[in-house]
Amino acid sequence: MKLSRGDHFMQAVIYVLLIMLGFVTLYPFWNSLVISFNVGSDTALGGVGIWPRAFTLENYYIVLQDTRLLKALLVTVSRTVAGTALSIFFTALLAYGMSKRELIGKKFYVLFTIFTLYFSGGLIPFYLLCRALGLMDTFWVMIIPGVISVYNMIIFRTFFMGLPDGLEESAKIDGCSHFGVFFRIVVPVSGAVIATLSLFTAVFHWNDWFGPTIFIQNPNLIPIQTLLTQIVNSNAMTEQLQSITGGNAAAMDELQRARTITSKSLTMATMMVATIPIVLIYPFIQRHFIKGVLIGSLKG
Repeated sequence: MKLSRGDHFMQAVIYVLLIMLGFVTLYPFWNSLVISFNVGSDTALGGVGIWPRAFTLENYYIVLQDTRLLKALLVTVSRTVAGTALSIFFTALLAYGMSKRELIGKKFYVLFTIFTLYFSGGLIPFYLLCRALGLMDTFWVMIIPGVISVYNMIIFRTFFMGLPDGLEESAKIDGCSHFGVFFRIVVPVSGAVIATLSLFTAVFHWNDWFGPTIFIQNPNLIPIQTLLTQIVNSNAMTEQLQSITGGNAAAMDELQRARTITSKSLTMATMMVATIPIVLIYPFIQRHFIKGVLIGSLKG
């Protein structure tokens, strides 16, 4: 169909708006990346925009020499993998049960779970509960409280209710139990929704800094986002350099190399180390992303 002048004009407006939106969204990240590769003292002069003016790797050298960062990165990766796997498994299992029409008290269970989506006991009761359960200052305090996501459960349930009844009926004729149907039939055909919700859950676990700030005191269990928050808030470049040198005279060369580093350049390098790994996941599940996002809007 031939487009009119008005259609061409609207398309041009849409493309311009999308380009502007993309620029506004991506430029802060790109500028932070540029600053992380620029000499800190040069960055302080201003004018560093889309390309490093004085390229250097010293910022990353200092950051990667900090053992706290490597420990925090390992904690974050472990939390993200374990938290995502457990959350998706138990949430999908709950949603499968909620999707059964023959479930006794189904309306009550659905309303009960949705109620928790909008209302909670508050931070203080949650803190007291975690302490009573012995979760304080443990790795599992970052995993167990988020093992069930009601929002993800609703999306899973919507998807499961849209599956043909013949799939489950044929499996039961072949002798499958409910668990057999779930693992052998439902899970294999749920790739799109599992990939999408896994991404959402992984991003949450990777970016969460507030929870560990409250519940974690052990420095060996602090995730990288919490460590990054501490660095940003305390402006602790000097402390990091001292922790690297350990006050030894033999390490003065390291301080000499780091004189061009500022707290801003060090913070940006740390931010990139904390951000880029989770960003690299997106291309691998992009083909599932759009389909998975739309699943929750297809059927209520």
